[in-house]
Amino acid sequence: MTDHVFLIAEVGSTHDGSFGNAIRAVDAAAESGVDAVKFQTHIAAAETLPNAPAPTYFKGEPRVEYFERTGFSLSQWADLLNHCNSLGVKFMSSPFSIDAAELLNELGMEHFKIPSGEVTNIPMLEEIAKFGKRVLLSSGMSNWSELDAAVDAILKHNDQLTVLQCTSSYPCEPEEVGLNVMSEMRQRWGVEVGFSDHTSSIYAPIAAATLGATVIEKHFTLSKWMYGSDAWNSLEPHELKQMVEGVRTVERITSNPVDKDDISKFSDMKSIFQKSLVSTVHISSGTAITREMLGEKKPGTGIPAAELQTVVGAIAKVDISKDTLISEDDISIEGTGSKN
Repeated sequence: MTDHVFLIAEVGSTHDGSFGNAIRAVDAAAESGVDAVKFQTHIAAAETLPNAPAPTYFKGEPRVEYFERTGFSLSQWADLLNHCNSLGVKFMSSPFSIDAAELLNELGMEHFKIPSGEVTNIPMLEEIAKFGKRVLLSSGMSNWSELDAAVDAILKHNDQLTVLQCTSSYPCEPEEVGLNVMSEMRQRWGVEVGFSDHTSSIYAPIAAATLGATVIEKHFTLSKWMYGSDAWNSLEPHELKQMVEGVRTVERITSNPVDKDDISKFSDMKSIFQKSLVSTVHISSGTAITREMLGEKKPGTGIPAAELQTVVGAIAKVDISKDTLISEDDISIEGTGSKN
């Protein structure tokens, strides 16, 4: 997708139907350094029966009324997309019906995120795959069998697929994150893998980056005190910025291998911190040097302490004062002449 981790700020519906809040959320997310800002597109009549139950974490008003109240018009979605483009971030919105998917495709949206609850909606997955756009498939509430069917349905029409490890708990506890699943997904389908996070902190996304996630999605809100079930489990602007900085730092760490044999940059440090062989007593010229006559002290500009056994038994060619760096010119090795 990109040459770095593709970071998505998931605003969802925390704007609570306020177009102004949606614009402000895009501004704040873009300032944090994410690559995309994502919303949710609900067309109630196409998505749900009026009497369908609401999730346990959502309270306050009937679900259909909430979708109708917080939805945007086609022109407002277009304005959001254009505003994202003007700030250099991608516009995204999760569709929850084929009608919503078609609307978003008409707008020219480039990346389609499939929410966890739609994994078994094979007809919608196939329609989205046919758009020929990048598809991000969230795995939050599905088992391997359901995911196999979803991946097959998408890959039949489109090989631009990233599967995201996700746990549909709000909030998700650290013990439930399951980043180990990413490697199995990669091996199972040979596709890119990523992570959609429902924890309440920045740590899981940073850990996912170290394990090779190519996409990371994190819930985002202008304030945790905004209305709706998602706001309390989302990051505020200053937290999102910290997360982005953390992931980008991990990228620099993991994409820049170090040659442990290349120590040229440490020459000054080595001369300061490493130890050389020094005299612990006065050594007269002609004396055979014993271990007791030698110590190891800074700086590291003399004979390295590692060469102790080479110097033991050497003959002093000159008088060597106590507590003095021993140089190669000061000694000769028995049977071989000068150390030089």
